[in-house]
Amino acid sequence: MTSDTQQAPGGPVDLEANGRLMRLATYASVSVAVTLIALKTGAWIVTESIAMLSTLVDSLLDALASIVSLLAVRHALTPADREHRFGHGKAEALAAMAQSAFIAGSAVLLLFQAGERLINPRPLARVEAGILVMLVSIALTVVLVLFQIWVVRRTRSVAVAADSLHYKGDILVNAAVIAALILGSWLGWLYADPIFGAIIALYILYSAWLIMRTALDMLMDREMPEADRDRIREIAMSHPEVASVHDLRTRRSGPSSFVQFHLVMDADLTLLKAHEISDAVEMEIRDAFPEAEVLIHQDPTGIIEKHAFYRP
Repeated sequence: MTSDTQQAPGGPVDLEANGRLMRLATYASVSVAVTLIALKTGAWIVTESIAMLSTLVDSLLDALASIVSLLAVRHALTPADREHRFGHGKAEALAAMAQSAFIAGSAVLLLFQAGERLINPRPLARVEAGILVMLVSIALTVVLVLFQIWVVRRTRSVAVAADSLHYKGDILVNAAVIAALILGSWLGWLYADPIFGAIIALYILYSAWLIMRTALDMLMDREMPEADRDRIREIAMSHPEVASVHDLRTRRSGPSSFVQFHLVMDADLTLLKAHEISDAVEMEIRDAFPEAEVLIHQDPTGIIEKHAFYRP
């Protein structure tokens, strides 16, 4: 069982502080999205650019997705209770699924808009205002993404990571809009605007798939990466009185991880000694994975157990 403050190889991990960081990241995300919506709405009105409309719709969905993330993070950080003994971490994955649906829907609508503009191209107006808005958008987004990356490294939050993913894409999207405005107005390439809009829509669709895949992995209790599983086995086997390890099972739920396995020790050990060894192994694993809850079943040597679940 984890505590509010745990010791990791690189220093103490304050889970309460991480929770505050996750909430702060969601507040920052919503604030930036609302600011960008206001700026891009004005820019779209004066330029009538499909590429500008695409990034406006993207920001609208960013705001909606960020609000969903904010609510999900608050729920995911709620302590475990009688009805939810493993906590509420999967609320993050549900939020990420909702985000992917919003993002995919916007991408499809933008593709239709781009198709209509390809059929009926029209010149753009007041592109200088649009370019200025895009430069401001890029600056705000870069600051937000850098902060989100730092928070994800500290907390491993799936919801914040999902939020950060499409904001990273927004940097490229905004740069593409600038290119579309320049090519469409200054160089007279009228088809550049809808083509760039369609490319942006396809990129948004791809981002939605990445978010959905990560959320599905958590909801389906996908195992931790093999390198982490190997590290857990290595830590357990490093104890001189551990004979072997089997039936290792892992999963993630929001900011928490769950690790369980069978530890085989000499059959002649006393129950007290076997308990002490298990505790020592558990503490070493929690040092390496501070967010993990570790459950160890003690097996004596010479006993072959049969279980219904998959044995790696």
